[in-house]
Amino acid sequence: MVRLGKLGAVIGALLVFPLLGVTLAGKRPEAYLHFPPRTEPVNPAPFSWPVFLALAAAVVAVLAPFLIRLLRASAAPDPSSAAPFPRWGWAGLLLLLAGWIVAWGPADWPQGLRRHAFVPLWLGYILVVNAWTRRRTGSCLLTGHPGAFLLLFPVSAGFWWLFEYLNQFVGNWHYLGLGDRSDWAYFWAGTPAFATVLPAVLSTRDLLNSWPRLHAGLRTAPLLPARWEPAAGWAALLLALAGLVAVGAAPERAYPLLWLAPLLLVTGVQAAAGGPSFLGALAAGDWRPVWLAALAALVCGFFWEFWNWGSLARWEYAIPYAGGFHLFAMPVLGYAGYLPFGLECAAAAALVLGSRRERLLFGPLR
Repeated sequence: MVRLGKLGAVIGALLVFPLLGVTLAGKRPEAYLHFPPRTEPVNPAPFSWPVFLALAAAVVAVLAPFLIRLLRASAAPDPSSAAPFPRWGWAGLLLLLAGWIVAWGPADWPQGLRRHAFVPLWLGYILVVNAWTRRRTGSCLLTGHPGAFLLLFPVSAGFWWLFEYLNQFVGNWHYLGLGDRSDWAYFWAGTPAFATVLPAVLSTRDLLNSWPRLHAGLRTAPLLPARWEPAAGWAALLLALAGLVAVGAAPERAYPLLWLAPLLLVTGVQAAAGGPSFLGALAAGDWRPVWLAALAALVCGFFWEFWNWGSLARWEYAIPYAGGFHLFAMPVLGYAGYLPFGLECAAAAALVLGSRRERLLFGPLR
């Protein structure tokens, strides 16, 4: 019951507080209550060097402590191969390649086939990453925790639909090449694709964890006194609620909070209630759960943007003030949003999956 209460509080806040911001700004909240949520193309504010440089400096400041410790540390030996690459991993690779070929197929290929290539491509990616992890460590999320792995798919679908709802307020991305679809056709077409997000990120996290060089030096430096953890949780919660209001009230200026506020919200609820959270990992001196979750989402983000680049059914971005210097369709600073998104993936999965599986998300790691 406690877990359901925390989950309900998080979902309720994500749904209600942006609407409160919209109301305070004198806009009509009912315009954001369409189901399923759809974001129409918008014209963002023009590029601004001061905003771009300020955001870039903030990203560098956050990453610098992690990168400095990684560069200074000496890594443990790389683990020897523990198992052969499984046959289902090769099947996943074939599925990935088939999905990629179809997604980037020529214009005269059936459009209905090309529009549905995302799901097999990413199911193939998930299988390959799990197979690679099993090859390196002898275990993986798919085979070591099959129940949690399968539950991640429906959880992921609901998780990303919440981001689609929040995107209505800021209009940072919209979809192209989907064809004319009714609301329910749009919902049923989007849900399988959204269901692959959490399995992809968390499987990638486990694979990255198998390379000691990627997290050397990140386990022995407490950033937060343990006695401050509940207070930090409440502070994160208050900042999250204020951020969600700002997203609704001033979307062109507050749009980065689309990625930060949900993370602060989930982390704040977990820490304030005395449960495992990223704050607890940092208080214990272990930066690895934070770093690996963020890095995993960045790796997935690269492939999301890369495969999206040549696909018929794709998304495009409309980023105010910082929309320059693209890598594929994504403005280069937009990749920074994947860093907190990785933490949100892990925190949301832990919130839903239960205490028996929270160790998968918050450590201790191997």
